[in-house]
Amino acid sequence: MKTLEKLSVLAGKYFALLVILAAVIAFLVPSAFIVFGGYITILLGIVMFGMGLTLKPVDFKLVFTNPLPAIVGICAQYTIMPLVAFGLAYLLRLPPELAAGLVLLGCVPGGTASNVMVYLAKGNVALSVAMTSLSTMLAPIMTPLLLYLLAGQWLPVDPLAMFMSIIQVIIFPIILGFIIQKLFPAAVEKGVTVVPLISVVAILIIVSAVTAANAGNVVTAGFLVFIAVFLHNGFGLLLGYLAALMMGLTENDRRAISIEVGMQNSGLGVALATAHFSPLAALPSVWGAIWHNISGPILATFWANKAVPTTSNKVEKKVINE
Repeated sequence: MKTLEKLSVLAGKYFALLVILAAVIAFLVPSAFIVFGGYITILLGIVMFGMGLTLKPVDFKLVFTNPLPAIVGICAQYTIMPLVAFGLAYLLRLPPELAAGLVLLGCVPGGTASNVMVYLAKGNVALSVAMTSLSTMLAPIMTPLLLYLLAGQWLPVDPLAMFMSIIQVIIFPIILGFIIQKLFPAAVEKGVTVVPLISVVAILIIVSAVTAANAGNVVTAGFLVFIAVFLHNGFGLLLGYLAALMMGLTENDRRAISIEVGMQNSGLGVALATAHFSPLAALPSVWGAIWHNISGPILATFWANKAVPTTSNKVEKKVINE
């Protein structure tokens, strides 16, 4: 078990490098990974099941004691990212499948890796966890609705079918994990340290499968898609921070909201694009899985070396005391 725990820590530490390596290998030898394409939904369900195992009622406590930061963050999540993706798709004149895929990446909830990034950035981790959980729970409604409104002009969108997909792939596994955690707390506590390793392996297989399916498209459209994802992520991080700043939130909250808004659940984007559109439409989410886990650590490292203003600390202590 200790060996698995060490591997889990290493996998989390070098996740971005592992994702890049998996994508490169799948691009060079696509035939070895194409077979995993049929298991993307199951693999994402495993990742979400792991999230359910670690989810606790206390994660939502912040929403009730100090709801403003969470409300600002969730609103920013489901407005900034979809609209920026829509604007970039138009400005870069992306082909229909790639345009819809980029908008889909903008409409999915925040990714779980963001919680680690916020911790490293000395941000409000409790807010980050609450935002990830809430945006994920809202995804069955918000993702199909936003996608229908913004991407329907490029590809036909079936909101009801997508709603059911998100329920099956996201909500059911999270609820199941949460129930098992409650029924068998001792067993879950012993094994929860290896959950990150399982999640990393599942995401690596997902990235490999979609990269293999898009081996030819990466050459022709890969650079353009990367530019789109790079700009999308950059605007998300910047505008998320500015939205929190405009609402007068503390520096800790700004950092959390910035990272939460900028880092998307790329795995869900891949699964939904593959199931409802095409492998090509999944390409923006594949690049998202790679780039988000590079830009996140870079920003987290920058903030980690930049002290949080004392005024922010005083405000936070006042809120906690109240």
